[in-house]
Amino acid sequence: MIKRLLLGWLLALCGLQAWAALPPELLTRIAAGEGDERVAALNEAVAQADPALADYLHALLDGRVRLREGKAVVAAEGAAPPDGDEPMLNNRLRREIDSALAGLALLSKDRDTRAKALATLREDASAAKLPLYERALAAETDADLRSQLGALVAGAKLSSTDAAQRLAAATELAGSADPATRALLLERAGTETDAAAKAAMKRAIDAIGDRLAWGERAQLLFSGLSLGSVLLLVALGLAITYGLMGVINMAHGELLMVGAYATYCVQQGFRAWLPAAFDYYLWLALPASFIVAALVGAAMERTVIRWLYGRPLETLLATWGISLVLMQAVRTLFGAQNVAVENPTWLSGGWALLPNLTLPYNRLAILGFAALVLVGMGLLLAKTRLGLMVRGVTQNRRMAACVGVNTAKVDTLAFALGSGIAGLAGCALSQIGNVGPDLGQSYIVDAFMVVVLGGVGQLAGTVYAGLGLGVLSKLLEGWQGAVLAKIALLMLLVLVIQKKPQGLFALKGRSVE
Repeated sequence: MIKRLLLGWLLALCGLQAWAALPPELLTRIAAGEGDERVAALNEAVAQADPALADYLHALLDGRVRLREGKAVVAAEGAAPPDGDEPMLNNRLRREIDSALAGLALLSKDRDTRAKALATLREDASAAKLPLYERALAAETDADLRSQLGALVAGAKLSSTDAAQRLAAATELAGSADPATRALLLERAGTETDAAAKAAMKRAIDAIGDRLAWGERAQLLFSGLSLGSVLLLVALGLAITYGLMGVINMAHGELLMVGAYATYCVQQGFRAWLPAAFDYYLWLALPASFIVAALVGAAMERTVIRWLYGRPLETLLATWGISLVLMQAVRTLFGAQNVAVENPTWLSGGWALLPNLTLPYNRLAILGFAALVLVGMGLLLAKTRLGLMVRGVTQNRRMAACVGVNTAKVDTLAFALGSGIAGLAGCALSQIGNVGPDLGQSYIVDAFMVVVLGGVGQLAGTVYAGLGLGVLSKLLEGWQGAVLAKIALLMLLVLVIQKKPQGLFALKGRSVE
């Protein structure tokens, strides 16, 4: 012992480290010899879980280890390598060393370091490192990491030479819902020789597959609801301009684009003048997108559309021309390429319910936002003076004018309201996709489908049709692909209109000539 301490002191004077905490012969076996012997020595050292081993392995990877007189000598970090032969490291040894370092990191005091190590070891559960995994599991206090460590221990036992351990591991892993665990079981089951262990692995594979199937179904349902909420936001504005006013507004998609670009401008303003408050730019972008789109819609109604009421073909052609003008104006101002709209920090990431089921925060926010817009629009139409006048003009324009309602003003306000809601939809869409001059073209046809299917002038019908088409679209996409799904939806719409020309939720009453 005294000799080792003296050697350590002398080497320290020379800028070297003696690693007295580890058996010198074990360090030498890791650095010298044949590949299998060095791997076995490395696993033996890892099983001891000595914190000094990580430093030694880093020194080995950095080229600071030399073999002198049959012993490993290590230079201190930053010092020149000592005299001697440099150990050879092939790809296999480097992989084993990286795996060993990840295993030793499981004993770190930092949670993020342990989580990163678990992510590295998930697909490399080695039975040789089982003692280290079990020690880390006994010391782990975080519930989530402890669950992952338990799966890692069970995965390592699958590689054991003991059939009883493999059987117990397969039984334990049957409660998992991780696709990586199922893949590991599939791999091990293909080479398993013990009948009982092989049967247990097959049962675990089936159990995990059933659990993952439910996660996939839930993910599909959420994707459908998410698409439905987007269609609902887009169609709500159209439900006013087309459903209540009878105007076929082909520029409705471009009003979405206007709202999205208004969001982009607000974002750029915050980035330039209020970078510290960037995460709050969306709270100003929402009213800005509504106001800008509403002003554009009011200008459209005052200058063009007010002269074309009752002439659907002319309004279709006129608004299509307006859509071309708006797209070209955006290309002139912002360029033809897409612009980047970033999510605030609080909308980044997602809520992981299962390994194969993650709900993105931006999609969840759009679901909630669509519900708020829907409630606000319903209250506006049912409880306010503007809503009363809009409903009156919709049901009987001449009678409303006879009782003193300024129908021209109501038309402008209603069209501005529908356009503003389209702007809000554009703001929401900027958080989940690209913003470019062609943004609105992707949604205009689907929005008309929602309004026609739900019933002209029916808010509740728009809700049911939007969510229903969203879910049905995702179901058909998973079955036959996106193109055939779109064709199937169009055919379904044609069949519904043949049976119910006014939509699924048509207004009831007598027509007034």
